[in-house]
Amino acid sequence: MMQAQSESAPVLTKTTAWPYILWLFPVLFFAYQFILRLWPGLMMHPIMQQLSIDASQFGLIAAFYYYGYAGMQIPAALLLERFGVARVMFGFALLCAIATAMFTLSNSLWLSCLSRFLVGAGSAIGFLGVSQVIAHWFPKAHFARMTGFSFSLGLMGAVYGGKPVTLLIDAWNWKQVGLMLAVAAFVIGSLIWIVFSMRRTHAPRDTAGASMTLSDFRPLLASRELWLLALANLLMVGALEGFSDVWGVPWLTVKYALNRADAAQLVSFVYIGMLFGGPLLATLSLRFGNLAVIALSGVGIALIFCALLLSATMPLWELAVLFFVMGLLCCYQVIVFAAGAEAVRAEYLGVCIAFLNCINMLGGSFFHTVTGRLLDRFWNGALSVDGIRLYSVEAYRQALMVIPLCALLGVLLVVCLAWRSRLSGRCALNGV
Repeated sequence: MMQAQSESAPVLTKTTAWPYILWLFPVLFFAYQFILRLWPGLMMHPIMQQLSIDASQFGLIAAFYYYGYAGMQIPAALLLERFGVARVMFGFALLCAIATAMFTLSNSLWLSCLSRFLVGAGSAIGFLGVSQVIAHWFPKAHFARMTGFSFSLGLMGAVYGGKPVTLLIDAWNWKQVGLMLAVAAFVIGSLIWIVFSMRRTHAPRDTAGASMTLSDFRPLLASRELWLLALANLLMVGALEGFSDVWGVPWLTVKYALNRADAAQLVSFVYIGMLFGGPLLATLSLRFGNLAVIALSGVGIALIFCALLLSATMPLWELAVLFFVMGLLCCYQVIVFAAGAEAVRAEYLGVCIAFLNCINMLGGSFFHTVTGRLLDRFWNGALSVDGIRLYSVEAYRQALMVIPLCALLGVLLVVCLAWRSRLSGRCALNGV
């Protein structure tokens, strides 16, 4: 568990710039890892051509990022507790650099899967490192504000990791851009090491908290309510981690005949919506309860996806509006964390969030694997001049329908959770 806010943390004044400087570079890495996360979706056909693979295998490559990210959530938190931000973030940034270069230069399916797994593992430190810096270097009263601000800045990496990066790919060779991203990871990690080394002897000491241990997870794994919440989150995450992260750009290029840059710009409206969705849904949850907001968000996501997939075509401005609203609703994840926090005792708060985030990221692996397999299942036999499979609008429609169906199944689990809470007479999950 992240250590508690130190009572000796410095009081910020107009002349105290160091906490903000120390915070800036981890936030920069947090934003950067969003670009690495979106990278395969921008390069689907070049990657398939380089590796001579089909959609199922491409989905497998995309899924391995989320396996690495989810699997490293808990180890990364433990390493931060043991070794501190500077060494751990530098090591994870170096891992991202090496793995990104491996992925860019690889001609092997399994080496590509391994490199994406390592990229996901290295990216796992992003928000954890930012949270650690805020907890150690800022007063407790600033924690919520700085965390929200950090998340908003991090999402800018997703917003600008779409069209601008695609334009770079169009201007240069995609492998050159990939190697540039690898160098960027090393540079950011080195800057974190240098800046934190300059302040190491003056770092505030934290004596109030206790370190997280693996034994802290035993009570969580025994909680049926928490498992229901985590599985509902996994099923509802397809709109973000499945569609927006990878499959949205290829779908738009096929259905609307857009180039990759314009398709990526449209998908970025999902992340723009997420900049505003957190505060909005948090406000609504105070009025209607956490579970009600989560369930209604899932229904809204399912309806939007049905409109996107079942309509013939729609104006691009309508697509942008729907993607923006979908981004608002995807912030239900913030409410999931809030509901989870209310379901456990205070001493298990940190491990609860780590557990929910771990299961959440496994949802990305699930949706990429299933979507790729369904695309191949409904492939009509068309090939490009290079021998790469081309997937029709109908194939994408059939494959992506798994997202609204799973979202509704997640809503059903949330309803079951609300029913169990009412039946037992407990209101641990707020409003139920």
